[in-house]
Amino acid sequence: MGKIKGARKSWQEKLRDSKGLPKVERIAGKMSKRWGTGTVVIPAPTEVDEIMRSVPSGKLITVNLIREKLAKKHGATIACPITTGIFAWVAAHAAEEARSQGKTRTTPYWRTLKSKGELNEKYPGGVKAQAAHLRVEGHIIERRGSKGALGVKDFQNRLVSV
Repeated sequence: MGKIKGARKSWQEKLRDSKGLPKVERIAGKMSKRWGTGTVVIPAPTEVDEIMRSVPSGKLITVNLIREKLAKKHGATIACPITTGIFAWVAAHAAEEARSQGKTRTTPYWRTLKSKGELNEKYPGGVKAQAAHLRVEGHIIERRGSKGALGVKDFQNRLVSV
């Protein structure tokens, strides 16, 4: 049975749609003011998912560490922060969609944190669901800063190596 014309793609379809990525480009224009000179890799969604999928139980990774791994893999100066963050979000929703279909081996997206160890409100179920997954794996969740963002206590000690 084919897809209805104009129907939205599933999260899993979005994850598999590489749109000609990855590609490495020179850092130019507005980007150079913030990131300097060199090259930027725009990763494929599946590359971000692959890194997220590799994080074992009890360990964590941040979006910035994912970016470091991608830059190293492609010999680039940096990995694009915007697409890497978007593709982490797509991977999280694709994993949850797959779980809802009964699949058991899905990406443990809850182990991917924001750069300072904070939980990601944009993941399926928000920070409450992410916190629940992390607590099951032995992490302690704490409130931080004046805004009370949720983060993993001592997350730096649980990060995977790059």
